[in-house]
Amino acid sequence: MSTFKAFRVHNENGKINSRFEQMSIDQIGTGNVVIKAAYSNINYKDALAATGEGLIMKRFPLVAGVDTAGHVYTSEDSRFKEGDPVLVVGRGLGEEHDGGFAEFVKVEGDWIVPLPEGLTLRDAMAIGTAGFTAALAIQRMEDNYQTPEKGTILVTGATGGVGGMATSMLSGVGYDVAALTIDGKEKYLESIGAKEVVDANTLEMGERPLEKGLWAGAIDAVGGKTLAWITRTVKPYGNIASIGLAGGQDLVTTVMPFILRGVNLLGINSTYCAVSLREKVWSRLATDLKPAAMNTIVTRTVDFDDIPDLFNDYIDGKITGRTVVEIQAK
Repeated sequence: MSTFKAFRVHNENGKINSRFEQMSIDQIGTGNVVIKAAYSNINYKDALAATGEGLIMKRFPLVAGVDTAGHVYTSEDSRFKEGDPVLVVGRGLGEEHDGGFAEFVKVEGDWIVPLPEGLTLRDAMAIGTAGFTAALAIQRMEDNYQTPEKGTILVTGATGGVGGMATSMLSGVGYDVAALTIDGKEKYLESIGAKEVVDANTLEMGERPLEKGLWAGAIDAVGGKTLAWITRTVKPYGNIASIGLAGGQDLVTTVMPFILRGVNLLGINSTYCAVSLREKVWSRLATDLKPAAMNTIVTRTVDFDDIPDLFNDYIDGKITGRTVVEIQAK
C-alpha cells in the first residue's frame, strides 16, 4: 500500500474546499498506531468542517471525520497488535488531527479504545461520537445520583444523532423520556423510546427565575433560550447535561435554580474525557446502554464516495438519525 484515499479539507485563500485525495501514511500527522479503517460516520460537526459553515478545524489542510473504527495495521504501542479491532471517537480527530474520513488513520495509542465484546465495528460507528456523548451524559448524571425513580428526563434535539441515542439509552435503562423537537416525527420518536413528545413550536417558556418543576433532569443539545428554560423547570436536585448549542451559545438565567433547587448543570465534552471514564462508558455501551433502537436511529449506510453529497443536508437540518460510512480499506 503506497497511497490511500482520504477526504481532505483545505483553506485556499480564505475559501474552504474539500475533496478526495490520494495520501500516504507519512502525510497523516503523528501517532504510534495506524488503523486500517472499516467504518466511520457523519456528524453535524463533520458537515460544518467540510462545508466551511463552522470553524471546526484548527489547521489546514486536514482530513475530516471525527470517528473511525477498524483493525490495527501497524503499532509501536505494546498494548495493540496487528489485527486488533479498535475504535477512536473524538479525541480531536477532524479538528486538530487528521481524521476518520480516510482508508488509514494514524493516532496515539492513548486515544484508542479496544472494541468491547458485544459490539461490532459497525455498531461502534453507529454509536460514534453522538452515542458516546449521550452515554457520557447519562453516566455523569447517574454519578450525580440521577435515577429513573426521580421522574421524567427531557431530551432536546431528539431527532438528531445525540438526542436519538440519548432517548433510546435512557428508555433502555428504565427512564421515562420526554422528547422535545421542532420537527414533529412523533412516531419516530416513540419508536426509539420516547414516552412523551413535546412540540417546541408551541412551548410556553415563561420568564420567571423559577417556573413549575417539570423534569427530573435533562439532556440538552440546543442551548440558548431552551437551556435557560430547562434550568427554570428542572425539579430539585435534577441534573442537566449540556451537550450542544444549535439554538445559540448564550445562556441567560439566574443563580436561583442552582441555589434554591440544587440543580446541577453538567458540561459534557467527549474529547477531553479521562481514559478510565471513556473505557467505562464504552463498556456500558456494549451492555446496558447499548441502544435498543440503534437500527432505527441509523437511518442510512453510505459508501465512502458518497459522503460529500450529504453534508449540505446536515447543515439544512434535513437529516434524521445517524449515518454510517462504509470505508473498508483494501
